[in-house]
Amino acid sequence: KKSGLKIRDIKKFIDWTELGNETLEERKKLFHNQKKQIEEEINHLNKTLDMLKFKCWYYDEALSTGDEQAVKRKIPEDLPQEIKDSYINSHS
Repeated sequence: KKSGLKIRDIKKFIDWTELGNETLEERKKLFHNQKKQIEEEINHLNKTLDMLKFKCWYYDEALSTGDEQAVKRKIPEDLPQEIKDSYINSHS
């Protein structure tokens, strides 16, 4: 359950386990597929988080300077490095 498998996949895994060694390959594939899916979700969430980091910085900066156009002119070359990295990752 902690692996993020759906109920039907957990059932399938239990059934395969009961069949013994002949289903080792299927069980391995199940977990490799789940790992790949979770990695893709994490990648998507990291891009979303980076977009939010950039947007928070953008509006904090615009409010503190009172000049949104000046903030826009910084994009992407003159951004602080951490924000620039977030901006690039969120737009890749």
